[in-house]
Amino acid sequence: MATALICRRFPRLSRVTAFSTTAKCKAESGSSESEQKKAENPETANTRTESAATIQLLNPLDYRVLYNPSAYAKSRAASQQHAARNSGQALGDALTSPGSAQVQHTFGAASSQALPPLRNALPKARPNLLLEQTVSARLSAAQSKEEAEKEKREMHDSKEDPRVFQKGRPEYRSLSYDKSEPIETLPLEEGDSVLHSVAAHKGSQSPGAITDCFRKLSRLPAERHAALLSGPAFNTLCRCAVKSVRLFSTSDLIDILKACVRLVVPPAHPLLNACENEFCRRVWDMNLDQLLLVADCWRCLERSVPSYLSILFSYANMHWKDLTLPQLVQLVYIIGEGRRSPVDLMQKVESVILKYLDSFTLEEVGAICLGIFKSLSDISDHVMRKIADRVSLQMEDMSTYALVNVLKMLRYTRMDHLPLLKELGKVIPPRIPTVNIQGIMHITLTCSSLHYFDEGIMAAVAMSLPSKVMYCRSKDAAKFLWSFGCLDYEPPNEEEFYSSLIEQMHRKLHEFRKFPEHLLTGLLGLAFVKRFPEELIDYALRDEFVQKTRGSKYELEKDLFTLSRSVDIECPSYRGSRLPPQLSQEITEMVLNFAEQEIYVRPEIVEATSLLESMLGGPEYVKNHMILPHTRTSDLEVHLAVDGRPIPFNLKDLTADKKLKDIGVSLTDDLMTQLIKGRSSSQSPVEVEDEGRTPGQERGDRAALSGGALTADAKLQVEPKSGHCLESPTSLALNPQPRGVKLAIQVSNRNHYCYCSKRLLGLHCLKRRQLRQLGYVVVELPFWEWFPLLKRTRLEKLSYLHYKVFDPALLSSAG
Repeated sequence: MATALICRRFPRLSRVTAFSTTAKCKAESGSSESEQKKAENPETANTRTESAATIQLLNPLDYRVLYNPSAYAKSRAASQQHAARNSGQALGDALTSPGSAQVQHTFGAASSQALPPLRNALPKARPNLLLEQTVSARLSAAQSKEEAEKEKREMHDSKEDPRVFQKGRPEYRSLSYDKSEPIETLPLEEGDSVLHSVAAHKGSQSPGAITDCFRKLSRLPAERHAALLSGPAFNTLCRCAVKSVRLFSTSDLIDILKACVRLVVPPAHPLLNACENEFCRRVWDMNLDQLLLVADCWRCLERSVPSYLSILFSYANMHWKDLTLPQLVQLVYIIGEGRRSPVDLMQKVESVILKYLDSFTLEEVGAICLGIFKSLSDISDHVMRKIADRVSLQMEDMSTYALVNVLKMLRYTRMDHLPLLKELGKVIPPRIPTVNIQGIMHITLTCSSLHYFDEGIMAAVAMSLPSKVMYCRSKDAAKFLWSFGCLDYEPPNEEEFYSSLIEQMHRKLHEFRKFPEHLLTGLLGLAFVKRFPEELIDYALRDEFVQKTRGSKYELEKDLFTLSRSVDIECPSYRGSRLPPQLSQEITEMVLNFAEQEIYVRPEIVEATSLLESMLGGPEYVKNHMILPHTRTSDLEVHLAVDGRPIPFNLKDLTADKKLKDIGVSLTDDLMTQLIKGRSSSQSPVEVEDEGRTPGQERGDRAALSGGALTADAKLQVEPKSGHCLESPTSLALNPQPRGVKLAIQVSNRNHYCYCSKRLLGLHCLKRRQLRQLGYVVVELPFWEWFPLLKRTRLEKLSYLHYKVFDPALLSSAG
């Protein structure tokens, strides 16, 4: 057992040997001479021992290996104890030394040799076993302490952590309930006396006496609270308080509520129902300090009180100009914990935030941001930028918890505050090992949500996460995978990083039944970086899970569609569940309808489409559509033959008149001569130009722009075979097409890239990867080139598109 513990501490040792507890000693009646020599000289035996699959464990009458190392340490022989302590200390020192070879040899030798017969082995074996037991005890104790400290760091108390700001000013004592306030414990005898008095009066006590009973009983030791709440005398006291609730003074009623907090009265208790109703009735007769204190007590009791909060917010709306700094912060805290706030109140709160912004402590800044974030309240860019300005200057002095709350709000408002983000890259990476897993998740998610890539932050997260992964909720694991996939970042320890998170996703599979959105979030993040865990994908595409997603408050159909189609394209060997065809068709139609209304009509795409049609010869040469609907972005598809000649393929709904109208060929003298002579014009559609320019100018400009992409001839003409007539676009499409290249032209924008960089985001990396896999050549019109050109002349835009479409490298790839 000791060796097993040690092996768990040192994983490599677990492969040294396999134990067999069924083996019996065959030498109890006698032993061979060689065995006796081995027993007398264990070192010789160790050097001669070959690797064995099993170890024979002896079971003598007077010897047992106990599980508890400390129990075994109480040996009858004091000298053996002393030897074990000395050896254990020496080995303990060896365990902490840089070299581990000696340690491995010690355990390997002890565990891999077959034990000699009892009468020879027992005296020499006992110190080694004591040594193992002692070391195991110390290692276990150290490991337990380390794990306990680590678990303590990882724990997040969602009820207490947001209240840290209340310790920063004494004024909060009148606005909030302080659990840390020292209270003199009531002796048990006095508590029994109070309960006897309640029972004797049978509920006929005065309001003052009832309040005094609550004050005293709330001072009983915490271990007595459960018994007190279930006792008949306390129930009698509560019934008496309910009957007399309107007779209490406001301060007495608040004291009863505070006593309920100390006693941890259940939130649905009848006494609390009566107190809430009475406080709602008295709101307008109370001051703001009292109102905020009562609201804080309700939070401590974890009782939802929407009616009380509505009245409190109405009161604050009328007296907002009189809010002191502590009252403001406590009010925003209550707003956040209540998860709601009136819009008109928050507009007034914003102006008060600006008033006190320079006077807030950094913890109060974090509390303000958390309250606004939790209540999903709108905040102006001006106020958020002011907060970010202050934080960026004092981030080094800010607690990580308060900083994370600011980042949540930054993410919510989509605020691209570059000074704060740059400072984050300096301050956060050294802190990551000491931050709990939820804090790390919010830091990472903020970076990905803002499309901000900082390798220092991401690498620190990746290196720290595998050792913390067991503390990940399903949400945390999913957000990590999404964030790394969104930023298309695979860290130096990518295999360990991804395998640990995928394993955690498996362990948390039961949670995805309640939160299906998290599973899809994680799987999409993995798909972005070309990782497809088939078992999880099979689970996500089963009918049962698909039905759960359709009942979610989030629109998950598009995510399912993206995952399913990505698997179809990139995992040809996948044999698991798939999205039903009917559902895929419904989602496709939904996506395409959205694209027609919102994407295809964007000015940068419309302009590119129009110019390409003009340059290539008409709409039959260009198709503005979604080649991959599951990626939710459009493409301009163009087909080229190996000789650079555009191939018409977009023939849907084209009428004869439209074809002739959109050909756009200028009737020049050269063209008329060719037509009269009966020669088909195979002039490159690149020559289709602005009608206001002369043919000579057109040919000269295009010759300069082509760079030899099509031909070295300045006229840019591709001569057809002699005797062929002029072919219509339809006949060209019906005839077998020459081998060529399919272009997927991407009109990108800033949202396709990381913030202030040319680093493509994960979804768009996935799209381009899949387009290439389907045989397309991806051509990009990057926003930093195309958007400025939209303000330039038509010739400049056409020149740019010609350069992009007729790149010689594209044509050579078709050969």
